[in-house]
Amino acid sequence: MERHIRIFDTTLRDGEQAPSCSMNTEEKLEIAKQLELMGVDCIEAGFPISSEGAFASVEKIAKAIKDSQVAALCRAVQKDIDAAWNSIKSAANPRIHTFLATSPIHMEHKLKMSPEKVLENIDYAVRYARSYCPDVEFSAEDAMRSEKEFLVKAFNTAIRAGATVINVPDTVGYMLPEEIYERIRYLYENVNGIENVIVSVHCHNDLGMAVANSLAGVRAGALQVECTVNGLGERAGNAALEEIVMALRTRKALFDAYTNIDTKQINRSSKLVYNIIGQTAPINKPIVGANAFAHESGIHQHGVLSARETYEIMKAEDLGIVENKLVIGKHSGKHAIADKLKNMGYDFTPDELANYYEKVKDLSDKKKNITDSDLEAIVNNKERFLGMYKLEHFDVHTTRNSTSSCVIRLSKEGDVIEGVSLGDGPINAAYNVINNLTGNICEKLVNYSIHSVSDGNDALGEVTVRLKSKDIIVTGRGLSTNIIESSIMAYINGINKILEMK
Repeated sequence: MERHIRIFDTTLRDGEQAPSCSMNTEEKLEIAKQLELMGVDCIEAGFPISSEGAFASVEKIAKAIKDSQVAALCRAVQKDIDAAWNSIKSAANPRIHTFLATSPIHMEHKLKMSPEKVLENIDYAVRYARSYCPDVEFSAEDAMRSEKEFLVKAFNTAIRAGATVINVPDTVGYMLPEEIYERIRYLYENVNGIENVIVSVHCHNDLGMAVANSLAGVRAGALQVECTVNGLGERAGNAALEEIVMALRTRKALFDAYTNIDTKQINRSSKLVYNIIGQTAPINKPIVGANAFAHESGIHQHGVLSARETYEIMKAEDLGIVENKLVIGKHSGKHAIADKLKNMGYDFTPDELANYYEKVKDLSDKKKNITDSDLEAIVNNKERFLGMYKLEHFDVHTTRNSTSSCVIRLSKEGDVIEGVSLGDGPINAAYNVINNLTGNICEKLVNYSIHSVSDGNDALGEVTVRLKSKDIIVTGRGLSTNIIESSIMAYINGINKILEMK
């Protein structure tokens, strides 16, 4: 009988902990809704005790999500569990996820607890969490470097206390697939009552084994995989959701298992997350990279043209990757755009459609053909909150052998402000003006990147900047056929995010 493998997505918690991958509340909510649409079983919305902002984000997601479970992470202490429950108590299907380390190195150097005290804390934390919530997950942090006999004691304790899910993390990405398989089998053979709970695996990618290790856990009997979109996460990241799901689907006969994921939403989900954190997929990224379904070798091309299965084990359309057809133009109406976006897997409100329609009209005045990539960029680069500053006008003067100058006019909550500055190039001059107009709230431009969204010399240019203000680091994005305009819009977007987070 086929097993249902539950997908526990921690993009909004573990994924966001990756350096330079922070998100604001509206961005987290947008990703959560996309995960729900994709069919994720459980969404780990965050670590509520970590900050007021984290608590507010988890609470907002918990109230909005109806078709997926919403989990909150907490340490095995009362105040953490209180915060976790208070943040998710309005969820349609809440889960408290509590954890405590069980490896000798963690118990001695981090927790400074004896094994007996660790078992006592596990019992207390799970029982206390169960007093709030019927669904409690317990994770034994650094489980794979724990002594297996003590790990059995830890899980016995958690199950007796009422845990409904036990998670076996490879916290530092240390293990190999055969070791994961043996450890999960050992637990099934030795933990009392394990047949009555869901066994989960959570693998990190430090040795590039996260997906392979997760799949080994599934083969050994695990019924839940903890993963992130695009494999985001601490250090080298986590197991990638899209790779886990497509491996289980493509090798279904081997695993005799399935997930509830709508694979046609995978490509959209990947692009949304990359866009929000200001990154793009490596071209050779499995499943969602630009080269995942590209063939240059003549032998490969001939084979694919003769029969796709000769060199492709998946269909691009099953992932929501659509053929780049030039069907939208200056005279296209709302219905045509709506139909195109639906075929590409996008969901939208009437107000969002009206906004996309206006942007398509504006773009069609600047370039002849609107591609699917252009439409995706328009959707993914939408404003996710109303910022204080908005670009009204800019004028740049630059030549090869002289200092550049820039005039920028901004609206600030109804008022219009204008400034001029010089710089070592048009972008530097523009950013100097913006800094002057916004009170130098941005202390440092950490990173600036640019890439074309589609082909041709009239392609949309997407600019991503990373800005720092004290301990706040944000990502700003801009999109235009005019790369200077894209750069200015990205910087203003970042400034507005800094103001929102202060």
